[in-house]
Amino acid sequence: MRIKLFLFLLTLSFFKGFSQDSETGKSKMDFYFNPSLNVGFNINKKNQTNNSQYIENRSSLGNLTYGITAIGGYNFLPNFALGTGIKYSFIQDNYHLVYWVIQPKVIFSPGERPFYIDINYGKQLNHSAISNTAFWGARLGMQVSYSKRLSQEGGIVFESHQLKEGTDGFFIGVSYGVTIFSNKNYTGYGKD
Repeated sequence: MRIKLFLFLLTLSFFKGFSQDSETGKSKMDFYFNPSLNVGFNINKKNQTNNSQYIENRSSLGNLTYGITAIGGYNFLPNFALGTGIKYSFIQDNYHLVYWVIQPKVIFSPGERPFYIDINYGKQLNHSAISNTAFWGARLGMQVSYSKRLSQEGGIVFESHQLKEGTDGFFIGVSYGVTIFSNKNYTGYGKD
């Protein structure tokens, strides 16, 4: 009995010792919604080879891609959030791809100007000129607080689209979006 009581008091003291006050602890966004736009350039261009002298060689994917993403999630640890949502990507004619996306987010120095890294995985939902595709991506950027519940953000995007055999694309681009969050005290605008 004494050993159990001692272990309970020891555990309770660790929780108290490592807990943070709400005033001095790192803040969290809580629930958030993040719509963003992105534009990228394909750096993995390969040419399709044709055996006919009458058909021109043509690149397998376009030079540019653009898209829009809408992610909703929860920031349950000060430096980690998890979200899911929808992404639309246009890669070339008839390649209108809609993905379901899972996005873990690592946040460095949360608050006024946090730096973040998003890891993205998406699986295609719609049927287009191709089906059953996927992509992996990462986004590195910074949020700048704008009001009590709104931040602007910009970043660099890296995406690898696994489309068809021999026509995969790797895109590097830029992203701009906003983040709307439920915790009004996440930035300095919310503190009264």
